[in-house]
Amino acid sequence: MKYRKIALLFVAVTFLLGLYSCKKDSFNINQDPNNATDSTVAYNVILPAALNNTARVVSRNWAWLQNYLGYWARSGTYAPNTEEETYEITTNFQAGIWSGMYDNLYDYQVMENGANKAGASFYEGIAKIMKAHNYGILVSIYNNVPYSEALKGASIKTPKYDDGLSIYKDLLRQLDVAIELIKNADESETGPNANVLTDDIMFGTQLFPSTSMEEQKVRWVQFANTLKLRILTKFMNGGLESNTAGTVGTPASYVPGVDLQAEFALIQAEGTGFLDFDAEVQPGYLSDKGNPFYNLYVADDAGSATSGSVYYKANSYAVGSIDGTTPGYYGYNFDPRKFLLYSANASNKYKGVDYGAPSSTDNAASMLSGIGSGLYRGVDQPQWILTAAESYFLQAECMNREFLAGDAAATLNSGIAASIISLGGDAVDVDDYIVGNEGYPDVDYIATEIFADGATGGLFTIISQKWFALNGIAPFEVWSDYRRIDISSSVNHFVYGGPVEYLDGPAISVSPANTRTEIPVRLLYPQGEYLYNPVNVGAQPSAGSYPFSHIFWDLQ
Repeated sequence: MKYRKIALLFVAVTFLLGLYSCKKDSFNINQDPNNATDSTVAYNVILPAALNNTARVVSRNWAWLQNYLGYWARSGTYAPNTEEETYEITTNFQAGIWSGMYDNLYDYQVMENGANKAGASFYEGIAKIMKAHNYGILVSIYNNVPYSEALKGASIKTPKYDDGLSIYKDLLRQLDVAIELIKNADESETGPNANVLTDDIMFGTQLFPSTSMEEQKVRWVQFANTLKLRILTKFMNGGLESNTAGTVGTPASYVPGVDLQAEFALIQAEGTGFLDFDAEVQPGYLSDKGNPFYNLYVADDAGSATSGSVYYKANSYAVGSIDGTTPGYYGYNFDPRKFLLYSANASNKYKGVDYGAPSSTDNAASMLSGIGSGLYRGVDQPQWILTAAESYFLQAECMNREFLAGDAAATLNSGIAASIISLGGDAVDVDDYIVGNEGYPDVDYIATEIFADGATGGLFTIISQKWFALNGIAPFEVWSDYRRIDISSSVNHFVYGGPVEYLDGPAISVSPANTRTEIPVRLLYPQGEYLYNPVNVGAQPSAGSYPFSHIFWDLQ
């Protein structure tokens, strides 16, 4: 009976995915969320399909960033991707992120409109939260984007671009509204929210079979508060502790125009707290309708290995060694995540390839480590949206900066534990890793300087551990950390590894055609915008230049 329920739910979600995915081929953000076609789709029916579309966007669009951040690299079985590996990206590079995000936002807008008309405030609140999730990522990638005039249909064919700061500030208020809508939502069995427990494939009965609507409300509010932390930490720059050699350390700086103390007071007054479990989507993934990450990077629905499983292999920077015995960035003492994030090669060794390396038999796919089982877990596994590990690291940073009360060191260790266990490790692995790396500042929050020109603990530890933990899961958030946390007065981005006497990272492409020494700090607006909305996109500062204008919160 349980299998039949899951199968039927997935069939429904798959049907809706087909209904909405037809928009992707010719998608532009000027569609009308109130048109007759969309108004025939009930708000509650949209919810599972929209959440599953979010899962696809979150899990399948970031391989380029996995490469840029030193996690993955192209195997020598494939020819070089010159545009990506030289960082000479164009307006066509990764344009699917823009269309995918706005397509998903359109789903939530239709759902929000319908729920509002029906008085279904739980669904309306969920839609607002998920819109904040998507817009938060869009701004961190593109900076200014269409927001206040987006998704208005024929009435506004060329929506203006709102500045990123204004969008982020409004998202915080939208999250406040969403929280109140959900907390006060009608829980009656015959009311407009009657089916939300079964329609909600993230915090409803699909993943929490015995949950109540009250417990479901708590989870959504915790998710909303955690999204607030994602936004608020973007306003925070610098803040690393100085060492005696003066090679590491930057004063804290904050984006002007935001009252951070007031924002954290609101969170504290609301009182529900933050995620301490993984927020995941599970529509009922089956062996023939699999998890989207698995289907792209491991095997398709027929069980055949995908091209992604051959193309994307371990980056030598992250895997840390060519045979699994020589220490690399992953260990002074063993980090169990190495064998969870990566798989052994055909010779049962752990070997990575330099990003951008010319193709050769030495770095053919069979010679390299692949993506590990801790990431893909299984064809029928839920898909991460936001992990408990990230939630703990966000909290730890805010504690470190004294915006939240609490023990930053203990919270950091909770994040490490959540990361290791979520990937498939156990409590023994956690203890061995934390205790075994005592004194090393990329693991130990209270580490003092132990290298002549190295880093101390504190914020350096938090940001380093996010790099470890979000490998393969949320590289867009690691990219944000890289850009907003400068390592010193002379380096305007975070440096992994180097301050603890390992190679500086993320490792730059070794492509013979590459002349760049830093990775891009944003994407270019997609070519479709220059076709559909040329005046507004053309007015954006440095929209077509390299190394691109910085995102507003990147104060470098």
